[in-house]
Amino acid sequence: MSTSLSPDYKRIWRAARGPVIIGLIIVAAAIVIALARGGGEDGALDPDSVSPQGSRAIARLLEQQGVQIREVGSIEDAYDAVTGDSTLLITQPNWLGTQQLRTLREQAGATVAIAATDGALVGLAPSTLREILIEPMNRQPGCEFGAAGVVYIGGVTYNGPTRCYDGTVVRDGNVTLLGDAAPLVNDTLDQEGNAALGLRILGQHRQLVWYTPTLADAAAGGGGSGGGDDAGEGSGLDSLYSLVPAGWWFALGQVAVAVLLFMAWRARRLGPIVTEPLPVVVRAAETTEGRARLYRRAKATDHAADALRRTTIGKLIPLLGLPSDATPAAITESVTARTGRPGVEVHAVLFGPPPTTEQALVQIADDLDALLNEVGSR
Repeated sequence: MSTSLSPDYKRIWRAARGPVIIGLIIVAAAIVIALARGGGEDGALDPDSVSPQGSRAIARLLEQQGVQIREVGSIEDAYDAVTGDSTLLITQPNWLGTQQLRTLREQAGATVAIAATDGALVGLAPSTLREILIEPMNRQPGCEFGAAGVVYIGGVTYNGPTRCYDGTVVRDGNVTLLGDAAPLVNDTLDQEGNAALGLRILGQHRQLVWYTPTLADAAAGGGGSGGGDDAGEGSGLDSLYSLVPAGWWFALGQVAVAVLLFMAWRARRLGPIVTEPLPVVVRAAETTEGRARLYRRAKATDHAADALRRTTIGKLIPLLGLPSDATPAAITESVTARTGRPGVEVHAVLFGPPPTTEQALVQIADDLDALLNEVGSR
């Protein structure tokens, strides 16, 4: 005569499922952190990368001229490395908060930022305004950078105190703004006077701090400079948070996890969701058109462009055979290899700054559609 042991197993599972779920959450968090920290290797503007969008060539030229390059990958390391006798290059200024950028600018002897948008300009160059996005082409200097001669560059244009190359290179105090990375990447460094311009901008001091922001830096700065954080409010909140011991934050996190698990456990008692047909059928096209009218009425060209870009990238990733968590650098390189387009142009279409006019939004939509069709046909 046999006895069923299933009740014992059920009791064991009920007792152990809490620690098991918490352990799985910790493991998943560790994997996400590892991917976030390791995803930037051999990417765009990496001084050790030989890929078309890497910057190994300009880095070696700078070292030959006696410039010491120090790579940093976090905002804390950047604060420690930057001095008044160093040049700071920020490859992704739009990932940082206004106060973070302002502090770095004040510490550095010279600062160079690539494709900074309105939020980043508040912290870097308050007297400079962003204008439009232009295609890369050979441009005359028309300013104090005349020694570099003609330069192949495009991207974001600015209106600042010292305006060069049709506004794609602007100097505001000790800050130099580049419309795109053409003078610094391997793919276009040998075109016209790009190398000379890159050496002059990055070689202003004997030490160059090469800072590549991460997602952790964006979170620490309030989600990026697009948030428009105020200096006074940010400093007050920082000082208030600094009074709380670190152990309390850890305990608060544990409590939050416990609350979420408890909510999930209790939610199971509510039973399955009952589906009920709607009294009317709303066509998908009507939903899309309604959302578009709302964007237009609110003049939210930036949100519309972001939706278009995210949709296009979501379609490109399976076509290119990339993983769903592919980095912008990996997507740019794959599209460049598939289509033969310049990497700078592909990056500007997929990850460039948001448009400021409806005409620019329409142009981005056309460029995204053309790029998707070109990738799909090859």
